[in-house]
Amino acid sequence: MNRTDRLYAVREELRRAGPTGRSAERLAEVFEVSIRTIKRDISTLQQGGFPVRARPGPGGGYVVDAAATLPPVNFTDAEVSGLAAAVAAHRGQPFDSHARAALVKVLSVMDARAREDTTALNGRIWIDHTDTPGDARTRRAIEQALHTQRVLVVDYHDRHGTATTRQLDPVLLARTRGHWYLVGHCHTRQAIRWLRLDRVSAAHVTTRPAARIPVQAVGAPPATAEAVAEL
Repeated sequence: MNRTDRLYAVREELRRAGPTGRSAERLAEVFEVSIRTIKRDISTLQQGGFPVRARPGPGGGYVVDAAATLPPVNFTDAEVSGLAAAVAAHRGQPFDSHARAALVKVLSVMDARAREDTTALNGRIWIDHTDTPGDARTRRAIEQALHTQRVLVVDYHDRHGTATTRQLDPVLLARTRGHWYLVGHCHTRQAIRWLRLDRVSAAHVTTRPAARIPVQAVGAPPATAEAVAEL
């Protein structure tokens, strides 16, 4: 998530919190950044005229003026709970923070009664988190490279434990056979390679534009996989 998107998401999270507010620690946890970064974001919002203030003392945090409201959105509590369940099940996976930011936007513009009904229904949905989330910085680098189509450099360990550093033109992310894969054109091998995300130990985005490789170049998807656009 870039800073502009995060600022918007922080604003909507504070709107949704209402008079209870949110602590800097809680916001830092939600958006996977440092407390210092959250404080800078709050300062930026205040300078931009957003009516958020710090509430000192035990249980304090950041609170938004009650007048800073948005009109209700036409989602049912069951629809939003479906979104919340999908986001919760996706925790720690690619584009997780963006999904949570989108859910915050939806919740922030629901009327109070619908939001209460959604919260009650959400309490009746349990998610067993069996996947171990990868490093958030690595995940964000992969997301950014795919989104901006920039060359990505990754440190990778194959199934034999052999460590390599690779430069890739990212093509797609694939979830199949119980694992997430980054699929890209490897500059070293000059071929399409599937890299398991849980074997990527580090990643960073370069400033170089990646080659625009069509998804069709990867070949047919596994029989059990389909594009998100087709859901």
